[in-house]
Amino acid sequence: MTEVTTARRSRITPEREAELYGAVLDLLREVGYDTLTMDAVAARTRSSKATLYRQWGGKAELVAKAVRHSKPGGLALEEIDTGSLRGDLHALTLRSDDCQLEQNSALMRGLAMAIHGNPDLLRAFREHLIEPEMEAFRRIVQRAVDRGEVRADNPAIGFMIHMMIGGFAARTMIDELPPTQAYLISYIDAVVLPALGVTRD
Repeated sequence: MTEVTTARRSRITPEREAELYGAVLDLLREVGYDTLTMDAVAARTRSSKATLYRQWGGKAELVAKAVRHSKPGGLALEEIDTGSLRGDLHALTLRSDDCQLEQNSALMRGLAMAIHGNPDLLRAFREHLIEPEMEAFRRIVQRAVDRGEVRADNPAIGFMIHMMIGGFAARTMIDELPPTQAYLISYIDAVVLPALGVTRD
């Protein structure tokens, strides 16, 4: 296992890695996950397929890491610390402009069915996106608990990430509109914070 891990360690510059991830996301938007192939990624990025497999192991891990890389600020949500839960959630929302939010929404809609129909992709998303984000949100809420903003026994704490994802996804499904900064901030203030017992001053 150690030899495999070492072999797959990055020898790619951060700039080249970002270029590869961008190309993967472009291909995903063009053809979808099921039709995306490592051959196509290799051709688009002028890489060898062997290099791609050595670096990422397979399509599922490459796609999950590309999506993670596309998130503003990566997954370092713990770096956000404005001194209040409301400020933290607003700051998180404002990391993406409306154009990025619309692109991310379309991308995740396209990946949703593939994630639940492909065990490798689901595993990769859980490892590289879902579990790290859940942990980061737990830390943000724990800070709010420590500050006395949120009661430690509030049952809504366990559903916080569900609420955040739900508001993002429901905007397109119900309203047939892309999520925007203004919409998400209003949703946070009207739904998420009251559920956590946080009132506006």
